[in-house]
Amino acid sequence: MHAPLATPPEGTASAGFGWLGIIRIGMVQAAIGALVMLATTVLNRIMVVELGLLAALPAGLVAWHYAVQLARPLWGHASDQGGSRSRWIIGGVAVLAAGGLLATRATIWMGSAFGPGFALALVAYTMIGAGVGAGGTSALALLASGVAPQRRAAAAAVTWIMMVAGIVASAITVGKLIEPFSFARLMWVATGLALAIVLLTIIATFRLERQAGQFRDAQDAAPPPGFRAALAEIWREAAARRFTIFIFVSMIAFSMQDLILEPFAGLVFGLAPGESTATVGQFHQGGILIGMIVAGVGGSAFSEKRAHGLRPWVVGGCLASALGLGALGLAAISGPPWPLGANLFVLGFGNGVFAVAAIGAMMGLAGAGETTREGVRMGVWGASQAIAFGLGGLIGAVGLDAARHLLGADGAAFQLVFAVEAAAFLLAALLAIKATGPEAMRAGAQRETREVFA
Repeated sequence: MHAPLATPPEGTASAGFGWLGIIRIGMVQAAIGALVMLATTVLNRIMVVELGLLAALPAGLVAWHYAVQLARPLWGHASDQGGSRSRWIIGGVAVLAAGGLLATRATIWMGSAFGPGFALALVAYTMIGAGVGAGGTSALALLASGVAPQRRAAAAAVTWIMMVAGIVASAITVGKLIEPFSFARLMWVATGLALAIVLLTIIATFRLERQAGQFRDAQDAAPPPGFRAALAEIWREAAARRFTIFIFVSMIAFSMQDLILEPFAGLVFGLAPGESTATVGQFHQGGILIGMIVAGVGGSAFSEKRAHGLRPWVVGGCLASALGLGALGLAAISGPPWPLGANLFVLGFGNGVFAVAAIGAMMGLAGAGETTREGVRMGVWGASQAIAFGLGGLIGAVGLDAARHLLGADGAAFQLVFAVEAAAFLLAALLAIKATGPEAMRAGAQRETREVFA
């Protein structure tokens, strides 16, 4: 029952985050996205093109930074225990920034002394993974604890859109500032980006936590259990187990396409590098953005009426994504004149709806524990998401290579991979029916209602 939450009772210390508070957390997400862009895009290109290294090297480093994020539950639990998530957010972003600077230095060093440079890169990408895990988990936990249920879908949309905006703005800015390119110029730009992002995070979180007392007041709640006890409690809950499995399967499906859409546009449709980048960016990313906005607005309206109001959006997003992938499978055999742009838009739209609705449902379930708090729960789901992202991209790329070798035809190979990905989204839709159903979401709602009127 969410209706009483819209009008807090008299005497309550805080009404939770308003839109400004949500935007400030979105600024943190944008800051994290901007720094990650440096490591996963700019340095990736420099290793492969300017230094002539194997593409597997930066891919392995990026996969390693995802593996480090398996420790997200531990960092989330620590932020639960510490009484101040802002310190964990700022500290995480600072570690991420330092890791980005070390990664830049390591990349430059690999050009003259590969062994020491690679060793430093391992340390740097470990710090990047740790910073993303600690800062990102704490930011999402703070958002989950301070946002009213009817605003969660919209809050997820705002923060995800701002994260994407941070990545895009950082990519454009860094791309312009490093020209004419030199390693010295790259180091100066990376240093400026790191300092600016840490300063932005400090400003965004200044006194922010004072607003989050309405939907989870740490002083009124029971003391959080130890880490092992918290994990045991989560895994005993059928709803939490189902949601963890759903996140894992759905995020594998979501990320399998990341590394193969542009090669698909080039190999099957004959688009040049610039054309493939523009086509995928304009239609797929544009579809994601519109899907996020639609799910944010529509999901919020549904959430005001029922506890499981986000379930149709999660399931619908998975089904739309499966439809878009199935159509791409046909496009792989047909080739031109298939309407590739419209097809990519449908896929992106489904991805955007699914992503926002799933994050909104995640925030709703984060408050469902009797003793565990948002940090450790968001950490568990964040770890599941991180390993799924790493595996999904790897499965998509390796699966495509294997299929091309075995089938001897690019179109048939892409069709097989897209079919597997569509099947994964269909499985995710089935899992979502239970994982975001009324029983699961009602537990979170009842927990929040007890806390509001305590």
